[in-house]
Parts: sequence; structure tokens; C-alpha cells
Amino acid sequence: MSPRTKEQNEEIRLRRLAQIRKAAADVFLNKGPLLEIRDVAVQAGLGYGTVYHYYSNKGNLLHDLLWDALERAGGWLEAPRASASGEAPAGGHFGLAAAADTGNSAAADSQSGSRETAAAAELGPAAAAGIRLLQLWAEDHALYLLHKLAGEGFASLPEARSAPLSAAFRREVLAPLAALLETGHAVDGTAASGGNAAEPPYPLQRAEMLLAALVGCASLSLRRGKLHEEAKDIVRFLKL
Repeated sequence: MSPRTKEQNEEIRLRRLAQIRKAAADVFLNKGPLLEIRDVAVQAGLGYGTVYHYYSNKGNLLHDLLWDALERAGGWLEAPRASASGEAPAGGHFGLAAAADTGNSAAADSQSGSRETAAAAELGPAAAAGIRLLQLWAEDHALYLLHKLAGEGFASLPEARSAPLSAAFRREVLAPLAALLETGHAVDGTAASGGNAAEPPYPLQRAEMLLAALVGCASLSLRRGKLHEEAKDIVRFLKL
């Protein structure tokens, strides 16, 4: 058997890192800061030594997990605009992995785009985005963890690591969400009051409060494995 190439080794390394981070997010959902590397190894189905080779402490693992999640965190805000233009979101359902059956991916994208457009028309852009985010959390626990810890100022990390994360989260997630909420508020306020809408809270503060409310409401449904189907009820409860 010929030795693996450098590219093959790198592919294996990246796949193993993704496996470990996903397992860590699942464990953290149940154990919080009590998470241990050994717990992650069990969840991932890997040996303790294998996980320890990549992450010798849970601080480094959590730090990398959150930055990795942040790279995916803005997609849910892009999708409503794509759907409103009649285009299906890139990457299939909720912008995650492509459909498993590639032969049906075009049909799946078309149906997903139709559902997104209908949701936006029925509930408004902010509500449709909220549903997308909740359903993404159901599929990707690292994203939920990112938003939950962001609301706590990433206090579980040292300040030298939490400050850059907080700044990036503010830039990549809070600012675009605030812009979306302001657009929806302006439209709703004009329709309701003929142009004399009450002044809303500061945009970023409003976005922070919305995410905190979604995180709190999602917690129970997520633990029961019901978040995906209860997302719309949560958004209606919050009156987005």
C-alpha cells in the first residue's frame, strides 16, 4: 500500500477536526463548562489519545469551535434576501450541506426556496430569518452555542480570546441583523402609523435582545429534539 499524500493527510486532519468540534458542541449543550476532553472523545467515537492529539485542553477546543461556527453564522441572514428574489438558497436546505440525494437536489432547492418565500410573505423578513436561525440551531449545535455564549460576552474564555470573538460577532452577526430589523421596523411602522412610528431601541441593542430571546426560547425545544418543528411557534410567541 502506497503512503498517503500530503493532500490526503490534510483532508483526514480537517475531517477529524470537524468531527471533534461537532462532538464538543453536542457535549457542551448538555454539560456546559463541565465538558471534558474524555466526554468529547466518547461522543465522537474516538480514542481519548486521538482527541488529545488535536486538543490538549477544552479551552482551545471551545475557542476553535466558536471561530469555526462564526464563519457559518451569517448565512441565515443572506438566505431571506435570496428567497425574496425567487432564488433558492445556495447549498440546499438552510444553506448547510447539499442534499444527500444529489439527483433530487434541484427539486429540494426549489421546494426550499418556495417555503422560504412563503414564510417571508406570511411573517415578514425578520420572522422568516428567525425561523431559519432556529432551524439552523437544530441542525448545527455549534451555531447555537456561538449565539448563546455571545450573549454572555464569551465569559467562559479569557479576555484575550473573548474580545476578538465579541468584536467579530458584532460585525458579522449583530450589525447585519440590526440592519434587517430596522428595515422591517420601518416598513411595519409606516404601515401601522402612516409614517409616525415610535422610535425603536438602538439597532444593535435590539438585535442583541432578539438573539437573547431566541436563545432562551430555543433551549427547551433543542434539548427535547423538537426545535426544528417548533421554530415557527417560537417566532410567533416572540411576535417578530
